[in-house]
Amino acid sequence: MNEIQSTVLNLLPPKRKTTPSGWISFNAICCHHNGEKSDTRSRGGIHTESSGSWQYHCFNCGFKAGWSPGKLLSTNTKKLFRWLGLGDSDINKLGLVALKLKDDQPLEKQKISLDLEERTLPENCLPIDTWINENNQEPELLEVIKYLVDERRVGWSWYPWHWSSTNGYRDRVILPFYHQGKIVGWTGRKIKPGKPKYLTEAQPGYVFNLDSQNYDKKYCIVVEGQFDAISIDGCAIMNNEPNTTQIARINALGKEIIVVPDRDKPGAKMITAALENNWAISIPPWEDDVKDVADAVKRYGRLYTLYTILHYKEVNKIKIEIIKKKLEKING
Repeated sequence: MNEIQSTVLNLLPPKRKTTPSGWISFNAICCHHNGEKSDTRSRGGIHTESSGSWQYHCFNCGFKAGWSPGKLLSTNTKKLFRWLGLGDSDINKLGLVALKLKDDQPLEKQKISLDLEERTLPENCLPIDTWINENNQEPELLEVIKYLVDERRVGWSWYPWHWSSTNGYRDRVILPFYHQGKIVGWTGRKIKPGKPKYLTEAQPGYVFNLDSQNYDKKYCIVVEGQFDAISIDGCAIMNNEPNTTQIARINALGKEIIVVPDRDKPGAKMITAALENNWAISIPPWEDDVKDVADAVKRYGRLYTLYTILHYKEVNKIKIEIIKKKLEKING
């Protein structure tokens, strides 16, 4: 434990409990600052690591903060300290501590690391198949199944869908993150309108569904979102701009990479990464209301969507630049 981690732990509200998965839960102190009602159901949580890093999640308003050795204090982390009652002068002192720890990091620790730590899923989280086999008929579980079948129209065998009976997760479908067969994180997608849409625990540099890109595949299709990746058995960077570690993981596959960006202005960032890494891109002429790969699979089916992605693959850098400029002009 270091000074930054010990400070945040000492500032936590006295009424709190520790879950079996290691989360310290308490009434979140961020909600009313973010325009939501004050939390009274212990929806705030902090998880610490032996390395000195920690992360804060609010399962009510979706606010996140955290810190790890080698990083400076983020804006959200400073806000969290302020909301916990720490004065600006003390926050500035912690900023200097973070800077010193960053400078003290050995150079070898600053190199790209492809290792990922094993993580636990939310409490009472099991495969949906297991819940069904136990004849569980809870309304929220049935709603999640209906969401997957009717709204997402995904294949039941396409991914190990999970569900948790714990409050705060019951209205979400849980997607475990796998790396070399072990669980290294997860995301929970809310099935009805509301915030936060996603609750996610992901490690830096993780690429979703990379385990499925096995040796008999010629191509690896890279998309933005998890449901996009599941829809065509590709992989997702879970953002619109891959970081250095994600790029290293993808390139290490030794396959032909095809990037399929979302059809919006942020999608141009994925095209920039494709140009820098000599990856192909594909933007098939789908109908205007088809905004991403998941939409395409819902509209056209999995096989035809894959066919159009491969058919409209583009490797010419000049043509890719033109496509990028068109995306940058969307919505201004």
